[in-house]
Amino acid sequence: MSKAISTNWILISILAGAIALVFALIKAIWISKQNAGNREMQTIADHIREGAMAFLSREYKVLLIFVVAVAVLLTIGNRNWNRLVAVSFIVGAVCSGLAGYIGMRISTKANVRTTQAARKSLNRALNVAFSSGSVMGMSVVGLGVIGLSVLFIIYSRTFGVDEKSLNDLVLPILSGFSLGASSVALFARMGGGIYTKAADVGADLVGKVEAGIPEDDPRNPAVIADNVGDNVGDVAGMGADLFESYVGSMVGAMVIGAAYSLNLVVLPLIIAGLGIVCSLIGSFLVKTHEGGNPQAALNRGTFTADILMVVLIYPITTLLIPENTLFVNFMTGVTQSIGAFDIFISTFSGLVVGIVIGLITEYYTSESRKPAQWIAQQSQTGPATNVIAGLSLGMLSTMLPVIFISGAITVAYSVAGLYGIAIAALGMLSTTGIQLAIDAYGPVADNAGGIAEMAKLGTDIRERTDKLDAVGNTTAAIGKGFAIGSAALTALALFAAFQISAGIKSIDLTNPFVMAGIFIGGMLPFLFSSILIRAVGETAFEMIKEVRRQFREITGLMEGKAKADYHKCVDISASAAIRKMILPGALAVAIPPIFGLINKEMLGGLLAGVTVSGVLMAIFMANTGGALDNAKKYIEAGNLGGKGSDTHKAAVTGDTVGDPLKDTAGPSLNILIKLMSVVSLVIAPLLR
Repeated sequence: MSKAISTNWILISILAGAIALVFALIKAIWISKQNAGNREMQTIADHIREGAMAFLSREYKVLLIFVVAVAVLLTIGNRNWNRLVAVSFIVGAVCSGLAGYIGMRISTKANVRTTQAARKSLNRALNVAFSSGSVMGMSVVGLGVIGLSVLFIIYSRTFGVDEKSLNDLVLPILSGFSLGASSVALFARMGGGIYTKAADVGADLVGKVEAGIPEDDPRNPAVIADNVGDNVGDVAGMGADLFESYVGSMVGAMVIGAAYSLNLVVLPLIIAGLGIVCSLIGSFLVKTHEGGNPQAALNRGTFTADILMVVLIYPITTLLIPENTLFVNFMTGVTQSIGAFDIFISTFSGLVVGIVIGLITEYYTSESRKPAQWIAQQSQTGPATNVIAGLSLGMLSTMLPVIFISGAITVAYSVAGLYGIAIAALGMLSTTGIQLAIDAYGPVADNAGGIAEMAKLGTDIRERTDKLDAVGNTTAAIGKGFAIGSAALTALALFAAFQISAGIKSIDLTNPFVMAGIFIGGMLPFLFSSILIRAVGETAFEMIKEVRRQFREITGLMEGKAKADYHKCVDISASAAIRKMILPGALAVAIPPIFGLINKEMLGGLLAGVTVSGVLMAIFMANTGGALDNAKKYIEAGNLGGKGSDTHKAAVTGDTVGDPLKDTAGPSLNILIKLMSVVSLVIAPLLR
């Protein structure tokens, strides 16, 4: 194994991570100093912030118990490194939780400041909302790179960097960091998803359909819970989701790289550091003007970061890998070589496919495109044909993303073996800093519009916030597509790393244990989704009853002379989300060890089944929900009868069907397939 490596390279990545955190801090301070508007706006924002932070506090108390329990289990055994795996697990969980906390804290400050900025100009409002997203994005990549890099330096100096030390000690211990990140991410996604969609369904069905009042109307008791849910689901949840994907892709590449050379172990950290720099540069270009298109501004920042990454990756890789590294392909036994150009092709394939999947998702879900408009047209004959159209479209939308993901896998493997697949996953996530900034911008813009509506600001302000919100819906859909694509490649990289660590040469489909594992693995995403969708439905049932009760019993509420009891609806969502996220989370962590103890090849089949089924289900549910949502928004824009029409009511019903698909079950599956692979990777040394 080559030792031609200097820790200076890793220190450069740590420096990039530190710059990202400093940038996030500066942006957070700047946002805090912006004008928060009048007293009524601040009161509404305080309700949202208090609800969001109260939920996060309750969720983290439950997670603390889980983290301590798992850490104790990880220390059981006679191997000394078990305790260090527990340390890595705790650090990963803390970093993931901290990233979510930072994002939630700043988004609940930025929403009202975005509303106030919209009273000045569109560009000013975009600047505040995107700056809030930047805090989230840069916190995630900064904590991820610094956490992994520092732990790697500590463990490598403690145990050494020879091939045996890396494979038997350093990297198995380091994989605990990814396990901690994935565990917290799953609970954050599930809890946030149950919370936000129960509130959203309750607010829409009783408010829009039954009472005929506008969205974000202050008379609706569920409206604050709905706005809180935007933060806990789409800020804290998405942040934790991409944090664990980002970390998982690096760990998977490092474990596979250890079979070849030390330089290939360190390279993922370098690529991540380079991606931070590119994301920072791209973020400075997100600007627009009055009457301009915010989507164009966001695209300019994203594409700049991606182009810079493509331009810089080859020369940087050449410095780190000046000569090709020969290796024996783990799967075929054939001798191959990995060079700088092979790394470039793998990274490029992942990056391009990530962009393409985002564009495909945008096509199938955007209200300005034919698919969502077709669903809107089908709504003219009622909610049944609306839902049928949405389900049909969601199934169709799985085809192209899977073809492109398969293409990236094939290209990357052809040039650099399993390591190429891992690097392709990292390439797709290399510009996570700006991708997440754009995604986290969406909930802030949505909340800003809600505050403008509740505070009864002028129509010109609402038009600006609606323009930002419309773009936010598209960025959210693209973000989900991006997360699903990265989940597929990351899970495959982690699966390959598990095979290497567990000493599994191949997965034999004629082996009954393997086939049984594949079938059970393929079933798990359906079971998992069923539990989560049911949780949303049951919680929404309680929410709807409470909203109806308040409309019926609070005198003067519908006339605007009395105030709704927002706290009761917030508590319904929060209590249910905490309670109902425990079972699916426990299943995800417990199943891999159980099957691993039965038969390690059976566990390999389980991971294959859950990966294929989970990716397809996630794409289907995310795009079905996104298209149903934007079909409703297309009608609300004044088409096919507009708001209040029977067509609109049918579309609202369809939207509520799609809500738990796109914002609860679908995104949670991204984490499920990676978490099960990470758990398997952690226990792999015990299965040899």
